[in-house]
Amino acid sequence: MPSMQMFGRRWLAGTDDLVFPGLLELLMRGIWLTLMSCVLCRYYQWTFNCSTGGLLVRVYLIGIVAMHSIIILLVMVLVNRSAQGAIYDTKARRVVPHLLVAKIILLLPEIALNVLGTIWTYTNCIQCDNEHFTSTVVEIGVLFNWVMLGGLIFVLAMVLDPVGSLKLQEGSNGNVDTEMVLHRKVTRIWVRRFRWFFCWLIRDEHSHEAFSQVAGLMSSMFRNTDIVPSDFIAGFVLLRVKQKRESREQRRLALLAEQRYNCTSIVNECFTGKPNWMCLKKARHYLQLSVAIYGWPFLIYRYCITGLFKMMPKFFCCACFRTKPTVVKEDNCCLCNFAAIRYLSKLHSKDILFASFVNHIFELPFFVTVDHETSSIVIAIRGSLSVRDIFTDLTAIVEKLDAYGVPPDSYAHKGMLCSAKYIKKELEDHNVIEKAYTNFPEYNLVITGHSLGAGTAVLLAFYMRPLYPNLKVYAFATPAGLLSREAARIAEDFTLSVGIGDDMVMHMTIDNAEDLRTNMLQVLQSCRLPKYRVFLNGFGYALFGVPSRDLESTWRHRTTSEMHNSPLLSTHSPVLSMITQNDGFPTDTISNHHLVPTTSSYPNDQIISISPTYNELAVRRYSKIRLYTPGHILHITKKKKSKEQKKADKKSGTNSNEYNYEMRWASPEDFKELRVMPRMLLDHLPENVLKTLDNVLEEQRTEIGFDLAQLTMI
Repeated sequence: MPSMQMFGRRWLAGTDDLVFPGLLELLMRGIWLTLMSCVLCRYYQWTFNCSTGGLLVRVYLIGIVAMHSIIILLVMVLVNRSAQGAIYDTKARRVVPHLLVAKIILLLPEIALNVLGTIWTYTNCIQCDNEHFTSTVVEIGVLFNWVMLGGLIFVLAMVLDPVGSLKLQEGSNGNVDTEMVLHRKVTRIWVRRFRWFFCWLIRDEHSHEAFSQVAGLMSSMFRNTDIVPSDFIAGFVLLRVKQKRESREQRRLALLAEQRYNCTSIVNECFTGKPNWMCLKKARHYLQLSVAIYGWPFLIYRYCITGLFKMMPKFFCCACFRTKPTVVKEDNCCLCNFAAIRYLSKLHSKDILFASFVNHIFELPFFVTVDHETSSIVIAIRGSLSVRDIFTDLTAIVEKLDAYGVPPDSYAHKGMLCSAKYIKKELEDHNVIEKAYTNFPEYNLVITGHSLGAGTAVLLAFYMRPLYPNLKVYAFATPAGLLSREAARIAEDFTLSVGIGDDMVMHMTIDNAEDLRTNMLQVLQSCRLPKYRVFLNGFGYALFGVPSRDLESTWRHRTTSEMHNSPLLSTHSPVLSMITQNDGFPTDTISNHHLVPTTSSYPNDQIISISPTYNELAVRRYSKIRLYTPGHILHITKKKKSKEQKKADKKSGTNSNEYNYEMRWASPEDFKELRVMPRMLLDHLPENVLKTLDNVLEEQRTEIGFDLAQLTMI
């Protein structure tokens, strides 16, 4: 980063992206050069005995060895130059584009030599004595060369930026009309990419709208950022280092003392003062139903070897030709999804009133069941499992929430709102809830879901509350960007949201993603290491964690004069002015704390200047309305142990803590920063949420049993 400029346009690769590809090419060409040198020594004298074409063979052998030698020297220089300087220090790598142009020019004689080698080995135009070692090496080498040349052409096509023209880029600077033209062009390119990559998707009435919305989001997020794909990997590694450093500073300054004070490990203490329907045991029960709707793919994923055998007793063979006890839509002939629901939920087939496995954009699978254990009629909605669901997730533009009883200026996530309307229509068309209440009029209505299903469940509840005012929602790993603030506050009357650990989706909003992009630009600019070192460090971090020495040594040091001139400390900085603009809540894109030297992300001697592109992106917003997580939010985290506790546990072989988990009631504002954490994906998976709730409840039972035993002894 910035992107490489060559042939009058920008490319989707940086001048520092050639280290590892160059080393791989050096290895392959070194092996090939060694083999061809052996062929030249062994076979050169034989060429004078050829009937025809001996001169051409000598030209090929000498030319291929010379060509590989020249290219190896060129690639060695290219790798050396590409490894110079920090990520933003393009001046140290200014010769890389010229070296790359020279290498591309050398493709022409290399192709000519490979054509000559093909004529020799695969035709009868050249008549020479056959020597087994030589013929085998040349045949494999010629084929390998064609594959490598084809791969190089493919890579050049992949890193070609369709809007990388330098004239177009320069014309868009400060020109609103040109900027809009560029936005529309980039949006059309993203739409074409989606249609090409997902050509196997069945097109429906919503696919074009979803493609257009997501393309607009991608254009807004990455247009004019000058970020190449490898920068994202380096950026995530650097963000992890930066955020770990921030966490260390927070602990040192006791900035998390208030949060820790509000945490508790005792479930009864946590739920004191809450309504009776808000119960962790009930939440765990409904989570099991939310997991069940994931169907047979989830069951096979959880039980790779035995999953099929677990479902087999629940199969309803030849269901296409038999009368089914339940209305089941879009399942296969053996009702595999229906069988998985029965196995995972332990429900009888007669208790499942309706099941739909239709899965299109804005159309989610769900089922309705009578739950006698809790005396409730439950609607369980599936979360993201397919590419169509991902497009539903990414259709994140705000849409007006037109439900009864909400303020007129309430907004919601469009993709989930459309999904909620679809499920409401399906329930009304099949008269499912009314039939259920005919048989069980005293039962309560409950809606539950995980991830995408959780957000859809909350929005569906807004539409169903006028008819069923006592309905409740149990939402798990609820997406953060769901409702405007006032609507999210109203949802507290009927919604319990449960999240665990560092769940990425509970922090995922457009605003947070834009802040992450802006922070990524900052850490890339402030990093003092070359990109290949960042990649190597990232591999080490994944295996052994981030060492303390890297928290300081990763960032470049600046002089005192540069520090005082930094836009970070300027009261006129566009970044600083953003802090008080968004809904009255701080939206610091630099860190999650006040922008002062003592709590900055970097020490006083490490604050860096920020480019105009950074300031421009910090102000640019895809959405003008921030969306929040709805309902009462129960956040469960694993209790962190000190080094002394870990050593004591290791010596005794037991757990020195009574509890391994702690929980607190969080506010929607607590999820306004998207952090790069090791378990940000794992903590979102439904089986891990279920396992966490099981562990918490088991700890409570164990502790209660221990207390009773102590009382008995007394």
